[in-house]
Amino acid sequence: MQPTFSSYLLHILSTMFVLLPLPVSPELLTLKQSLGNGNNNNPSSFPPNFLFGTASSAYQYEGGYLSDGKGLNNWDVYTHRPGKVIDGSNGDVAVDHYHRYLGRFGYVNVAGIDFYNNLIDALLLKGIKPFVTLTHIDLPQEIEDRYGSWLSPESQLDFAYFADICFKSFGDRVKYWVTFNEPNFQVKFGYREGTFPPSRCSFPFGNCTSGDSEKEPFIAAHNIILSHAAAVHIYRSKYEAKQGGSIGIVINGAWFEPISSSMADKLAAERAQCFTTNWIVCSLRVNQEHEPQRLKGYGHKVTKRTASQLENLYVTIFFCLLKCHNRLTNQTDVDWLYVYPGGMEKIITYVKKRFNNTPMIITENGYGEVTKANSTIEDSLQDVNRAKYMAGYLDSLSTAIRKGADVRGYFAWSLLDNFEWEYGFTRRFGLHHVDFKTLKRTPKFSATWYKNFIAESKIPDS
Repeated sequence: MQPTFSSYLLHILSTMFVLLPLPVSPELLTLKQSLGNGNNNNPSSFPPNFLFGTASSAYQYEGGYLSDGKGLNNWDVYTHRPGKVIDGSNGDVAVDHYHRYLGRFGYVNVAGIDFYNNLIDALLLKGIKPFVTLTHIDLPQEIEDRYGSWLSPESQLDFAYFADICFKSFGDRVKYWVTFNEPNFQVKFGYREGTFPPSRCSFPFGNCTSGDSEKEPFIAAHNIILSHAAAVHIYRSKYEAKQGGSIGIVINGAWFEPISSSMADKLAAERAQCFTTNWIVCSLRVNQEHEPQRLKGYGHKVTKRTASQLENLYVTIFFCLLKCHNRLTNQTDVDWLYVYPGGMEKIITYVKKRFNNTPMIITENGYGEVTKANSTIEDSLQDVNRAKYMAGYLDSLSTAIRKGADVRGYFAWSLLDNFEWEYGFTRRFGLHHVDFKTLKRTPKFSATWYKNFIAESKIPDS
């Protein structure tokens, strides 16, 4: 039987891409007055080859969950269990990207690889550079049922085989690869708190039927890290020279500040940082001498470069705060999301210093709103707060870049309102409004603002 990741090509990729042109809104005439609260909020402050884009994710967007022979993934199973998603919804249809990515005049092919080949070609025809993530939290349910997915070293073999197929099939056109999206959050929610599949945890961290919150997150992270190392080695040894691309990993980054200037509080903030971002990144950079034997199944030896050098660090930054910090009071109506633009520069500067200015791309940065019963589509379209949020964070990012941080791109989360995991369709992060009944897309004010911001940056083709 073929390794099971290969049968999942249909839905496991997620793409991050540059925003399509949108009609210019008259509101842009007053944009600088409404958002102009800083000297750095200017596209010209970014490098000429800087990449702007938006981010998406396969399960949150595609739908078509049983189309063209696709098997179930873990979120297909998880969201059909009562009580797991706040509004009882699921991603069976999501925003139907699988059938709609070409628009009304397009068509859909019947095979998974053909679907992504067509999607990649369609992006390139629009002058859009695709960023491909091999796994964005979801994975085949079959490997969970067969051997416990990331709790077993068998997952490393399947992931390496799957990555090889993707590099071979799409690498002639895809020049930016991500192995994993936010493994630091994936293992926390899946194996410590149990709020994501496979819902494994133990008291007092969560209420699950099985699991060990003290042990299993580290086992899962260990296998993910070795899977990343295997995929990186395959790409560099077999494809990099011919295809000319690059490969990295997405880590969810959060900024923590001590509540006082005491040494104890400073050390507490550093520990918090170590248990969010650093524990994954540092593990990727450490050459563990006992691992070559574990990786023999990939047909290569683990070199020092494979295990210790991190070529690209793609970072998700939604919020940057220590929640108990009483000076950070600008909370949105999404309970975990605070607005703190200065945190962007701080976390970027921290990563720059801690990890020798590893090249970075911000793959997700976004502003969420809770869907209210009495809200109208017009209310959602006038999302000035989202535009202000983006302006503030881009201002902070440009400051970090001018101070020497090697940041090469910024992608807003997200292009469309979509299925937001355990929150279902009750949270909207999109630059485009989606009517979840008709699936009609309508650009919001923020989409027009971002389109204009990108246009003014005058990014040259390369």
